[in-house]
Amino acid sequence: MGKWTGKKVAVLYGGRSSEREVSLRTGAACADALRAKGHDVALVDVDTELAARLRELRIDVAFVALHGRWGEDGCVQGLLECMEIPYTGSGVTASAMGMDKTVSKAIFKALGLDVIEYRAFPPERAAEIRAADLPFGVPCVVKPAGEGSSVGVQIVKDAARLVEACREAARYKGDVIVERYVKGTEVNVAVLDGKALGAIEIAPANEFYDYAAKYTAGTTKYYYPARIPEAHVARVMAAAGVAHRGLGCSGVSRVDFIVAADGTPFILEVNTLPGMTATSLVPKIAAGLGLAFPDLCERILDGAALKA
Repeated sequence: MGKWTGKKVAVLYGGRSSEREVSLRTGAACADALRAKGHDVALVDVDTELAARLRELRIDVAFVALHGRWGEDGCVQGLLECMEIPYTGSGVTASAMGMDKTVSKAIFKALGLDVIEYRAFPPERAAEIRAADLPFGVPCVVKPAGEGSSVGVQIVKDAARLVEACREAARYKGDVIVERYVKGTEVNVAVLDGKALGAIEIAPANEFYDYAAKYTAGTTKYYYPARIPEAHVARVMAAAGVAHRGLGCSGVSRVDFIVAADGTPFILEVNTLPGMTATSLVPKIAAGLGLAFPDLCERILDGAALKA
């Protein structure tokens, strides 16, 4: 029996971010899983009336299944703290730092992790960014600092396309980040309660693991365990644990890497609320360890708490 059995559980999903559709799928899957474990679950589509809705439903605990702005960035977590409703996942500070790539990259460097060389530009400078401003030139990767699910991410191989890519990234929240392009194996690590569970390799049909590859079934191949040397797996798992704990994360996170041929685990980001859909990676890793999806969801729910 789970810690919250007999209590009213709100699965918070949807929201207003660019990742709304993914969150709707994550929330629905998690709600079904928790109901299968015997929990009393209300699905709550998050909007500006969230506080009133939670009071009306007399919610005891919140399972946060949001992605992106206003859900993964500490905003909802702060509201739940103020309402004294325990919730799953990371607290306000870790959520905010994990969501902002400019901040998280600085922390990763301070933790001694391998960070790809990059430059961060304010969005108002997007139209002025030239290859000459980049010590590493092109090819490069352009991304917005404050979005997830690879929203706004582009690989730029031609210097003439750099401004266009930067303008696109500037449409979203946060700085425009331009990284040196590093060729390697895309590896994601699931971390639960501070412990790395496993490393999964991603082989997208597209040029990189973009939004379509993440959420369209059949467009990407996954290999668990990752097809890299055991020594490289050990390095990437250790780095994931350092990143999760270093940001102060709670519950489950997914840490994304590019692993170079020599085994260097270049960290890309920590997802403090990773996707939990049929094509999502944390459930795939958990299943590889024999942890069924309903059991995983209940394990996450059991960790719900106030963090402030």
